[in-house]
Order: sequence, then C-alpha cells, then structure tokens
Amino acid sequence: MENYICKIASIEDIIKMYDEEIYNCSNKEKMIEWKNMTIERVKNGFTIIYIGLLDDLIISECSVTLNPTLVNNSENLVNDKTAYLHAFNTKEEYQNKGYFSKLFRFMIDDLKNRGYKKVTLGVDKKNKKNKDIYTKYGFKEHIKDVHEEYYDGTTADIEYYGKEI
Repeated sequence: MENYICKIASIEDIIKMYDEEIYNCSNKEKMIEWKNMTIERVKNGFTIIYIGLLDDLIISECSVTLNPTLVNNSENLVNDKTAYLHAFNTKEEYQNKGYFSKLFRFMIDDLKNRGYKKVTLGVDKKNKKNKDIYTKYGFKEHIKDVHEEYYDGTTADIEYYGKEI
C-alpha cells in the first residue's frame, strides 16, 4: 500500500476519471453531461471528489456534496455542518484490500478540518452488502426512509444514515 496516495481530485483528475467511464459506457451522451455537471459543481465548491491512486491509477473514489439543493430529500442530510457522501467506488480487483478504508479516513479528516461535524449517506434498502459496510464505518444513526424516483424513471427505497465526525 506504500504506492497508494489519497487526495482531492483536481479538474484534470475528474476529466481522466470520466473519460475512462465515457470510453467504456453505452450512454456516452449522458456520461458527458454528468462529467460537465460534476466539473461545474467542483469549480463552484458544491462538491468535493476524493480519490485514491495506486501508481498514478485511480482505483477508488468518493464524492461529497456540500450544497443541499443538489441532494434529493436533503432535509437533515446536508447543511453547513453536515456533508452528504455518495458515489463510493473501488475498482473490483482492488476491493477488500484496505484501499477504500484509507481513502475514507482521509476524506473524514479533511471534512473535519473544514468544520463539518457530521456525514450522511443513503443506501438502497435491499442492498445488505453496502448496509453492512456502512455500519462498519459507523453509520448507525437512522435518519429517514424515502422512496426515490430518478431522472431515468427508476425507483428505489432508500435508507439514510449519519454519523458524527
């Protein structure tokens, strides 16, 4: 793990991440739209993207939203002292090796230094694996349950959790 570095993604890092996704996805137009939107949100200070690099390869990531207007059902999920976490990802071949745990600790330390006191996240009610992982990371405070409807017409029952930092 000595060649693994955690950092806040630069605009160049974000472009690199999305360009790889765009190359490998079927809905390139939508992914380009997400890329441009993410870059604007980062530039405006509404979002922070944390990444873990192994030998300069991005292998893990997590996004944090700081603006309540960008989070569905944001009440009790994001404000000036509460950050909303989402888009946790580690490339499959690097999972269960401690990389994301190191990135998570880096992210929490950075958010504390920025004055945040709490972090929140949402998880699909049916996703036991992720719920177990989030419990391991200390997300035990149940905030609320919401039936979400997404832009593409899909729906999900989401449970929201928080933890003090």
